[in-house]
This record gives sequence, C-alpha cells and structure tokens, in this order.
Amino acid sequence: MDRLTNTIRPYAWGSTTAIPTLLGVEPTGEPQAEMWMGAHPGAPSRLDRGTGETTLSDVIAAGPERELGAAAVAKFGPQLPFLLKILAAGAPLSLQVHPDLAQAKEGYADEERRGVPIDAGHRNYKDANHKPELICALTPFDGLCGFRPPLEAAELLAGLGVDSLEPYVDLLRAHPEEAALREVLTAVLTADRAEMARTVTEAAAAAERLGGPYKPYASLVHDYPGDPGVIAAMLLNHVRLQPGEAMFLGAGIPHAYLDGLGVELMANSDNVLRCGLTPKHVDVPELLKIVKFEPSDPGVLRPEASPEGEEVYETPIDEFRLSRFLLAPGGAPQVLADGPPQILLCTAGSPQAGELALRPGESVFVPAGEKVELSGSGTIFRATVVV
Repeated sequence: MDRLTNTIRPYAWGSTTAIPTLLGVEPTGEPQAEMWMGAHPGAPSRLDRGTGETTLSDVIAAGPERELGAAAVAKFGPQLPFLLKILAAGAPLSLQVHPDLAQAKEGYADEERRGVPIDAGHRNYKDANHKPELICALTPFDGLCGFRPPLEAAELLAGLGVDSLEPYVDLLRAHPEEAALREVLTAVLTADRAEMARTVTEAAAAAERLGGPYKPYASLVHDYPGDPGVIAAMLLNHVRLQPGEAMFLGAGIPHAYLDGLGVELMANSDNVLRCGLTPKHVDVPELLKIVKFEPSDPGVLRPEASPEGEEVYETPIDEFRLSRFLLAPGGAPQVLADGPPQILLCTAGSPQAGELALRPGESVFVPAGEKVELSGSGTIFRATVVV
C-alpha cells in the first residue's frame, strides 16, 4: 500500500476555499478546482517505495499485472481505468456531454486521420475512451443533469416573459419530445450571437427578479454574460445533492456542475463536447451527434449498504466502482479482502488504512491482491474496478 501525493488543478471555476478547508491548510487565494488521484498522464499521483519519488503511472507500467492484477489487465489493458478526484466548484463548469465508447473511438480516429493536433483548441476527442462519471456530494452540491420534459421546459421559459424566447416555447409545445429538444438546442446554439446576448440579458434579469425555480439559472449570467448556454441550461433539470448523495452521468447526457464539494470518479478520459457556459470551442454539428435528446430523471443515487458495512454507489459500468465506509469510534475494523486495485480516500475523521494514518484529503493506492484493514473513526471512499 502506498501513500499518494496528488496534484491540485487550478481551473478558474474552482473554489478558493473548499479544498484547503478539507485539507486543513490555509487558502492561497487562487482557485483550487480538482485534486487528481490516479495514473492519468495529465497529472499522475506520486509515491515513494523507498527508492525515491515516482509516478503511479510509471509504477503500473513497470509491472501491470503485479499492480492491477491479471483480470483487470485482461479486461481494461495495462492501465488504471479510472480517475478519482476531489472536485470543488466555486463557479459553474461548462455545460457538456461525453461520447459513448463507439463514438469516442470513431471521433478520435477521424481527428487523428485528419491530422488535428491533440492540443488544438477545436479538437473534440483527446483519446479513444468514453467518460462516464459519478459525483458524490461532500457538501450540498448543485448541478444540472438531463433534459426536462419539453412541456416543463416550455413553461419555465414562458414564465420569464421574454418575447424573444417565444419561438422556443412554441417549438417545445408543438413537436414530439426528441424533435422539440433537438430543434430548440440547435436554434439556441446557432442563433446570432448579438441577438442571443440580448435575450440572455433579459432572461437573466427576469430570473433574478422571479427567484424560486429560476434562481440557479439567474446566477449563470454573472459568470457567462451573453452565453447561449444560459438558455440551454434552462432545458435541463436542476439537482441539489445532499452530502452522501450521488449522481451518475452516462454518455450523451448534458450536464454541468454549479457549486459544491464532491468526490468524483470517472473513466480515464478527457473527451468533452461543450454546449455552452464556456469561452472554449463549441462544435455544434458534432455535439448534436452525441447528445441524447430525451427527457431523463437525474436519478439521485444513495449508497446501498452491504452486510460487511461497505456502502456502494451502484452504476452500470465496470471501469469504476465507488463505495464508502463510515467508521464509528470503537467499531470493529473493516477488512477489505484481496481483490482488484483500489484507491482509498479519507474525507473526514482520522481513520487508518493498515498502518497508515489518514487525514481528510489523504489517499493511498492498494495494488491488486493486497488485503487492507480499515480502523479508527472517519469516512473513507473506495475507488476500484469490476472484474
């Protein structure tokens, strides 16, 4: 078992206080958006096995079956297939969707064939993998996830009383659901930018005045004035997670995180197609291929407790599995049987993983086949794979 040293990413939307508060350190005054735990090449975790610090990605590359186990290597290849994060949103992230595995492979191959540089601003596919993800709230956490029913979206837009939104309201009321959502999102993202900026300004002012169900959307314009994503966001469900609740985001589901601190677990990919709330490139034709234009329930997940005390967040994919242990003072140790590779993350209290004492924000990598005993008191999240 290895204690990990992890990188904090300073994206502009990050909170300046949430991660420092969790870690018990002084804020720097700069945004601290995500702390990465894993072997992603963008910022792999670091560890020291007595011969100096190295990266987890290099350790795995030197002995994939030793670190990951033969079953995981056979199923996912010689790499850790997930990335674990602490995510701290102080401002809204971009409205976005992720491709499924077939779409990612096709899109990546196409851009490689056309010679689009991997770091180009207009590149859509950074790799050939899909990016399902799960966010579990550590504090109250606001987000947007999945389309509202079109008639419900129509009522929300109509309630703003903005004349330039009426054509969208009519479309949402007049067409079958999938066609309605496709036509309105397309119209919003391809509208004249100057006209749309005026519409967004009027809509935001009305949302500010009305409050209630409009409040989450009113705040968007402060970070993204004139952005068509403000209107696109009103087509989506607003979700507020309470601590311990989670949300799974599958392929094609438009979503955005707005505010809060959470544990995020995802497949090892950077593939994002943006719909708005961003200064970055929005490829509307490619986006429309990926988005699932169907209303969906956000599906708030609550952990299911096992007899062994492990609380599991069930998801329909195998690249990752998230669970947590709530260790009570004086309780019996929890023994994790030898199995797939895992990362253990402490988010509260002062538990121990084997002989390693953990504080909030600290994590360890456990190679495949190694048994671990959790003791003490606190909360530990467990990220592993299904083999």
